[in-house]
Amino acid sequence: MKKLLLPTSIVGSLPKPAWLAPPEKLWSPWKLEGDQLFEGKQDALRISLHEQQLAGVDIISDGEQTRQHFVTTFIEHLSGVDFENRKIVKIRDRYDASVPVVVDQVARQKSVFVDDAKFLRKQTNKPIKWALPGPMTMVDTLYDDHYKSREKLAWEFAKALNEEARELQDAGVDIIQFDEPAFNVFFNEVNDWGMAVLERAIEGLKCETAIHICYGYGIKANNDWKKTLGSEWRQYEEIFPKIQKSKIDIVSLECHNSNVPYSLMELVRGKKVMVGAIDVATNTIETPEEVADTLRKALKFVDIENLYPCTNCGMAPLSRSVARGKLSALSAGAEIIRKELAV
Repeated sequence: MKKLLLPTSIVGSLPKPAWLAPPEKLWSPWKLEGDQLFEGKQDALRISLHEQQLAGVDIISDGEQTRQHFVTTFIEHLSGVDFENRKIVKIRDRYDASVPVVVDQVARQKSVFVDDAKFLRKQTNKPIKWALPGPMTMVDTLYDDHYKSREKLAWEFAKALNEEARELQDAGVDIIQFDEPAFNVFFNEVNDWGMAVLERAIEGLKCETAIHICYGYGIKANNDWKKTLGSEWRQYEEIFPKIQKSKIDIVSLECHNSNVPYSLMELVRGKKVMVGAIDVATNTIETPEEVADTLRKALKFVDIENLYPCTNCGMAPLSRSVARGKLSALSAGAEIIRKELAV
């Protein structure tokens, strides 16, 4: 079968149904309990799949329907972390949040998302992508009262993530994506140990692997931070050379409506690139032509067989109708380019 060029996907989350969790907010609490919550999560997964398919998305994700947050839900399933006696930390040097505390050695006791991945795999024949938090971003989303070293804790997280990733691969996941927004902030740590730790997380995997590095959800703290970054956002320049030399297959970056120079993609030439062609920080739905324009610009620096159109970040804070519109625009924009280039 001929390979589909410009396969579309989302980066992470989609909005949850209002009957499952209050909409348009992060860390949204569940409205259901027990068996009803279990069934509700599965129903939400079905809906997420259906909406992606209706919109023409090519690589299916779970939309993070079974987790409250892209980082802390994984941490909840690890030993050595106290979620009762929380502390306030500044996440990404940007905003305060109440987070759990590492009080002992962390370890993965059981699988976290594997059953969900098996369930999704049974629902579709399309390729599926699963997102996990990256080790450095996990470290930056809690308070460490045990290891007293961001690097040491990151290596422990990498071990747990690798165990999960191997089981997700065995469950039929085609692409495992590690979300590392912290890479856009802590450049020295990325280059000193962050990239090595991430390679530990992907050790032994045969499925494709991706790293997602963006400028965050469309929340006020992130939007305010972006306003301080000037006319050119060159953060990727600090970390792409290290990623280029890594074994990671795919690099996911924010693009549309950002001040990231497209030329920075040249630094990861040869890698597959998930180009963010949908702005998740606005309720304005892109036109297919706007998406196509972003992809045209990216094609100057990414070979077409390596270009994967996607969203800038997750869409949990948006309404479902806006998210649906953006998904459809993403697919339609990719189709414009396919027809233009007769591929």
